[in-house]
Amino acid sequence: MLLASQSQSSDLLQELLGHRILVLDGAMGTMVQALNLDEKAVRGERFANHTKDLARFTDILCLTHPAEITEIHRKYLDAGA
Repeated sequence: MLLASQSQSSDLLQELLGHRILVLDGAMGTMVQALNLDEKAVRGERFANHTKDLARFTDILCLTHPAEITEIHRKYLDAGA
């Protein structure tokens, strides 16, 4: 079996993203925990006054910490996931 180079994989991923929704799977929880974000950090400015506990609602990080979540996905892609 031939392994695609990283640039070929990246090109294929970009092409597929243009045509459909892709689901990436990995140990996101472990990577998110490594960010060591407390409740205030998870909330960010956008949700600073939210009435619910958001520390365990990690999906909110896509809105409050998009760069960090993007970097986690990049690390998985770089590792060949």
